[in-house]
Amino acid sequence: MKTYKGNKTKLISFPLGGIGTGSIGLAGNGSLVDWEIFNRPFKGSVNGFTNICVRAEENGSVRDVRILQGDYIDSAIGGETVNIERGNGGFGYGFGPYRGLMAGVPHFKDTEFAGEFPFAEMDFRDEYFPGHVKLRAFNPFIPQNDRDSSLPAAFFEIEFENTTDKVLDYTAYFSVNNLLPFGTTRNRFREEGKLKSVEMTSDTAKKDDLLFGNFCLATDAGEVSCQEYWYRAQWFDSLQTFWDDIHRPGPLKNRHYSEDDRERSAKARLDGEDMATLAAHLKLEGGQSGCVRFVFSWYFPNCCNYWNPSEVREEQRQWKNYYASMFENAYECSRYSLENWERLYGQTKLFKDALYKTSLPDYCLEAVSANMSILKTATCLRLEDGSFYGFEGCSPDSGCCEGSCSHVWNYAYALPFLFPKLERSMRDLEYKYSQREDGSVSFRLMLPLGRSRYDFRACVDGQMGGVIKVYRDFRLCGDIKWLEGKWEAVKKSLEFAWAPSNEDKWDADMDGVMEGRQHHTLDMEMFGPSSWLNGFYQAALKAGSRIAHILGHEEEALLYEELFKKGMAWSDTHLFNGEYYQQQVDLKDKSILEKYNEGKPLVGKDSVDAYWNQESEELKYQIANGSSVDQVIGQWHANLCGLGDVFDRRQVKQALGAVYKYNFKKSARNEFNAARIYCMNDEGGVRVCAWPGDKRQPAIPMTYSNEVMCGMEYQAASHMIQEGLLEEGFEIVRAVRERFDGEKRNPWNEFECGSNYARSMASFALIPSISGFTYDMHEKTIGFDPKQPGEEFTSFWSVDSAWGIFEKTAEGCSIQVLWGGLKLKKMILPFLEKESISAGRYQDGRKGLEDIPVCLEAGGVCSFDGELVLEERDRLVIQNSYNI
Repeated sequence: MKTYKGNKTKLISFPLGGIGTGSIGLAGNGSLVDWEIFNRPFKGSVNGFTNICVRAEENGSVRDVRILQGDYIDSAIGGETVNIERGNGGFGYGFGPYRGLMAGVPHFKDTEFAGEFPFAEMDFRDEYFPGHVKLRAFNPFIPQNDRDSSLPAAFFEIEFENTTDKVLDYTAYFSVNNLLPFGTTRNRFREEGKLKSVEMTSDTAKKDDLLFGNFCLATDAGEVSCQEYWYRAQWFDSLQTFWDDIHRPGPLKNRHYSEDDRERSAKARLDGEDMATLAAHLKLEGGQSGCVRFVFSWYFPNCCNYWNPSEVREEQRQWKNYYASMFENAYECSRYSLENWERLYGQTKLFKDALYKTSLPDYCLEAVSANMSILKTATCLRLEDGSFYGFEGCSPDSGCCEGSCSHVWNYAYALPFLFPKLERSMRDLEYKYSQREDGSVSFRLMLPLGRSRYDFRACVDGQMGGVIKVYRDFRLCGDIKWLEGKWEAVKKSLEFAWAPSNEDKWDADMDGVMEGRQHHTLDMEMFGPSSWLNGFYQAALKAGSRIAHILGHEEEALLYEELFKKGMAWSDTHLFNGEYYQQQVDLKDKSILEKYNEGKPLVGKDSVDAYWNQESEELKYQIANGSSVDQVIGQWHANLCGLGDVFDRRQVKQALGAVYKYNFKKSARNEFNAARIYCMNDEGGVRVCAWPGDKRQPAIPMTYSNEVMCGMEYQAASHMIQEGLLEEGFEIVRAVRERFDGEKRNPWNEFECGSNYARSMASFALIPSISGFTYDMHEKTIGFDPKQPGEEFTSFWSVDSAWGIFEKTAEGCSIQVLWGGLKLKKMILPFLEKESISAGRYQDGRKGLEDIPVCLEAGGVCSFDGELVLEERDRLVIQNSYNI
């Protein structure tokens, strides 16, 4: 694991939570921050005085007690922290750090933070504490198992190592502040079998209230004590009394307040505290180690559209979080989590270990795993039926840019490979609720479901990306009925390009070229053809033709194929300037704006107002002869989705070389940036647009052209790897990850328009890109063509029904199923050179190999005799000769 120490832990917040449940952040010093568990973001928040504390006793005498945290390394002036209960902690700037952060309590001097998502591990040492303490934290992350990966809980394991030669009694105290409404909190200890817990509730909110909810802190430790309430008092008395309580040897003495003690409770909450502590005890001989476990779970089932509530009917205003269908309360979640801990931990670790076996540099695997964490943050929701919904990112206290924005989520390749059912649910919702009768698709899905569509023009990359994703999602699952259910939507989406009702006249003359007004992910519009947006159109036409052919709609299949070929030929001929692809537009032609002036623009009163630069007398927000980071993104999608070439392959490689040459800046120190600052000083990054020295930049260039956007950088880098430019791609990824070093930025929060930004999940494409992974579950075919030189290669792989490991050696290769089951008729392995091969199945837990009949055909196609079924832990070995 990569480790962080000292100032490199300053901005760490490692998200602990389930998909669509929100999360709590484990800070770099061990404190718990970013309490985003109330169905919305809450960046910078803390739940004051919540902490884990450890104690060591010898022969009934307390040797040491300290908070399981490292040094406080933020500003010592105060005012930065937002306490959920008290805003800035009651005082703010000029009053020192908020004391609820426990910075004034003895803690550990030497700490390290290590993270390989979904696991975080902290190491604590101090000369005064007799022993070595480790904290491990996670939430289940098991590809294809979206249910267990959606638990509203944080899992903690505390390991004590007795480094002395004495017998010591160790205790871990987990204290949590009950955040529910003032004067109504109820903390109750409960013991059922091995499960001991403190349930935290309130007696005021009804089950259908938005504020209704509860918490549960639970352990399965053998010896437990509890304090249902800290001492309720004023000033600093609560923390002082708690500190005195845990310095008394032996178990905690419980403190209980009666149900009718409301006035005293309300007064106590003026100090922001209504704390409960659950303590787990264990005795260790000298040299022994032992662990205790805690699960903290939350349950806030009622959701609403707080960010855009206008025009929502009363009966639509609320819906249930998906986890409300799994559990009745937080206690049930804690019980399930602890009872299934071994399986949940084991399967999560199995996945993490498989992922990290992939033959990629460490910083690439870090980029992949760090951005998978976005799925566990407040960026993502799960609706009551389990459907997936995402913002683009998170503002400090609200979702940022609503609606599973199609042009942003185009880049997010983690979800379709790891949780393909959830990805398909995005297609289901998009086409059911966002598509107009004539085929126009709103690029933002409005909640609650069933309200009016997002009233803005369609987006080229979002709409065409949707067609590509339908084809991809079908290949991952092979479900022909699902594909049949999407046919009419796909057909209308494509044909909207030339529909008379298309106010933006994308391809009005049906020549396979996008020529009209084209809205896109950089928030304005392009006028005139570009390889960037025409590439989306070309890939969508090819995907549409494939879908039509599979479903037997040959007339449409032929039409789309012909348009695709026309568009590809035109783009390669007219948009490639000998070095890279560019936009074809006459910046001086004002009539373009008048021609495409239907519909209100995003800014301004009309197209001329929005796009005409009166001073320079030219169009604004165009790329023209510049080099765009996304200029061949259509080919990137095509490679990842099994569509083949949509541009000339040689020209694509040249264009990517130009992106590296012109857009990638190894240092930002001398780079002008008028836009948002995501790269600065000596940091490196890939600019959205660049104009080489002999190319004139438009007076007002493309929006965000000076910026770097992590998701676009990963797109370009992984595409370079696909096309054989490995070192260039690796250098870009390394530059991105060096920016997120823990001191300047959080390694688990790659932001763009808000925190935990969905586009950064483009980093997952590094894995199928380096492995050359191909898949078609309808045809029961998968394949690998590693881009990494050398005989040895390993990669994680995943489809809808299974995931596992692929390995290539000098003797051949193997594929192992680690989860689920896989049905195969063919494997495509272009690196196989021998005329004859042999295959065998190694069955885990059973001896020997079972011979599998196989035939090697041209192009490395390995055909099996009928359908081969690989069960969990089966390994298929294909070799020139084998002897295992």
